[in-house]
Amino acid sequence: MYNRTTSYRIFTVINYILLTLVSISCILPLVHILAVSFSGSAPANANLVTLIPIDFNTDAYAKTFNNPNFHRALLIGIERTLLGTVVSMVLLSLAAYALSKDSHGFRSRSFYTWFFLFTMLFSGGIVPSYMLIRNLHLMNTIWALVLPVAINVFNMVLMMNFFRAVPKDLEEAALLDGAGHFRTLILVYLPVSMPAIATISLFTMVSHWNSWFDGLLYISDYRKYPLSTFLQTIIVQQDFNKINADVNELQNISQRTVKAAQIFIGMLPIILVYPFLQRYFVKGIILGAVKE
Repeated sequence: MYNRTTSYRIFTVINYILLTLVSISCILPLVHILAVSFSGSAPANANLVTLIPIDFNTDAYAKTFNNPNFHRALLIGIERTLLGTVVSMVLLSLAAYALSKDSHGFRSRSFYTWFFLFTMLFSGGIVPSYMLIRNLHLMNTIWALVLPVAINVFNMVLMMNFFRAVPKDLEEAALLDGAGHFRTLILVYLPVSMPAIATISLFTMVSHWNSWFDGLLYISDYRKYPLSTFLQTIIVQQDFNKINADVNELQNISQRTVKAAQIFIGMLPIILVYPFLQRYFVKGIILGAVKE
């Protein structure tokens, strides 16, 4: 009956209004970027474009798709995201499975748990991290972008809690049938934890796709930049010489429209992947929050 009271209805209306405003504030920048990317050079340079393209044309997208530097950065960005997500999920699953056991099943569990939590609270900093990657001879390699962030302790704690919620009867039945811990993890824990795996995979994919600073730190060859570092270089630093871009040709079209086209193309993979993971995302993020 509480959902029929006046105060509940007012609360619901306010919620709808706030969520609508938040949604609009998230969508408007995307619409603006899309409108600029399809606009002509003169209105884009004069900041006349808001939410509707002016002098509609696709020259910026033609320029972007004909730019070999953008193609290379896009492929490296996709490679980094896929490789980084797979490596992270494998390591997170193995670590979370072991740490989800009680002290009888894994005697050193407390030590390793505090060890991981310590690294989450205190890090070595940029200089020691740079020296470590350099001494491991990983500079200018894709592994310099993948391995340092392979284990995210916050995500590991989330997955550990999901694994703890798996009924122990399933594990005991698998062990009685002769399965070892590795087979139990693959055949029992992972299938029933798909919402958690999909949620954390999405977190990891977005993190890798948007990360640009480690590309500047560990990659000195601009031809090996991932897409996020490539875009940061031409948008924030305005360093077109560093990425070997044809500045004269960009000026003939409009740098603003080309940047907008590249930003929108850079967002597309995440926009396309999100709807397929959204149904797992909602369930996975609230799993474990309700206690009976």
